[in-house]
Amino acid sequence: MIAMEPENGVAAELSHLVPNGTVLNDGPSLEKYSHDEAQWAPFAAPLAVVLARTTQEVAAVVRYAGERGIHVVPRGAGTGLSGGANSMENSIVISLELMTAIREINSADGFAVAEAGVINDSLRQTVAAQGLWYPPDPASYKTSTIGGNAATNAGGICCVKYGVTRDYVLGLTVVLADGEIAHLGRRTAKGVTGYDLTSLMIGSEGTLGIITEVTVKLLPLSGREDRAIIGYFPSLRAAGHAIAAVKAAGIVPSALELIDSTCLRAVDNWLHLGLPENVNVMLLASVDEPGSTGELLANRLASIFLTHGGSHIEQATDPKKTEKLFLARRMAYPALERLGQILTEDICVPRSAVPDMLSRIEASAAKYDVVIANIAHAGDGNLHPQIIVPHGDVASKARAKLAFDEIVTDCRLLGGTVTGEHGVGLLKLSGAAAELGQRVIDMHQSVKNALDPNGTLNPGKAFPHTHRN
Repeated sequence: MIAMEPENGVAAELSHLVPNGTVLNDGPSLEKYSHDEAQWAPFAAPLAVVLARTTQEVAAVVRYAGERGIHVVPRGAGTGLSGGANSMENSIVISLELMTAIREINSADGFAVAEAGVINDSLRQTVAAQGLWYPPDPASYKTSTIGGNAATNAGGICCVKYGVTRDYVLGLTVVLADGEIAHLGRRTAKGVTGYDLTSLMIGSEGTLGIITEVTVKLLPLSGREDRAIIGYFPSLRAAGHAIAAVKAAGIVPSALELIDSTCLRAVDNWLHLGLPENVNVMLLASVDEPGSTGELLANRLASIFLTHGGSHIEQATDPKKTEKLFLARRMAYPALERLGQILTEDICVPRSAVPDMLSRIEASAAKYDVVIANIAHAGDGNLHPQIIVPHGDVASKARAKLAFDEIVTDCRLLGGTVTGEHGVGLLKLSGAAAELGQRVIDMHQSVKNALDPNGTLNPGKAFPHTHRN
């Protein structure tokens, strides 16, 4: 336990509630834990930060806060990009980062039980040692937590074929707004007893309960042979047509990622990976079917790339080369952060609308005179335009916000959704309001009122809240 000298009554009282945890209330800590990666969204310093070690400690803090009318903001690793973990006035931040135990790995039945603070990659590596695989792989897989992944229903590079976090969560342990502990879900392959409250909690961004433990389904690690297919395209629109053609051909790659030249240069200037120069857009696909089936699919993808304007088509089966290429995709966001402040989009459009959406993004960049770098889980239409603003440039920041809003509107006009995997948080509230409509917002509010009638848990996040008299 890190000894801290309490500076206010709340911190002093909390330190008695969590004897095995840590209570922080010094200035630097309050600043650090007051926001996630979305510093564009509003935030305020919390009253205190609790680094909980057990579900019971989380429950005690929630109970304490509820009795005193204090808000509670749950937090994992703080890698979120929508402001879902941003604190507010009169709030306590509960961090689950110290809850890092993998409690069980059941090879026979194919599941694992992990505390919320377990890092995604730690779980993946631990189960791999037993010949098992946990597929969801957000770009932040080396730093984001399983609890945070569940709270936002995180996706990842392989989700085009293997699905998102919700597809692998069998059960949850959740602390509810009254401080009670609920065990949801099951460990069996099937089960439909009662409402699917597990799925309700996943993606609810800590507004309905605080996830402290997750039971996840695992797949066999063996039986896959990765082949990468790389193509370079003269424009975003040309790459978009290739993406749409892959879908039209009925091919489901294990990954299909788009990386533009701004991202490639930023990554290579930072990590010196020897990435190609003088290219506009790279499409990076992979298939993992074994043997001749995988070889046939790789050849079909290469042919589609060539037909739609791709050049310098390559195929790679060398794991080191494949890993280097996918590293370039995973490191794009931190590399771009070195260029300025980033406003990250997370729109998702129908695959057939990808070419049009990419063109609209380019048009918004020109219209508002901002730099937009493009990375995307292109295989499922989940696009991540990154609007880059020089630090301290107030005028550019204002233009970036206009471009951000226009991209969200264009996404909806093309039949898309305003967030594919990052969550609504605070940044997407206006877009969510337009997408959901008042009747559906009222339904959300009814669920929130039933489970958290006093608005204790992460208020104002995940959906546009209706203010009650």
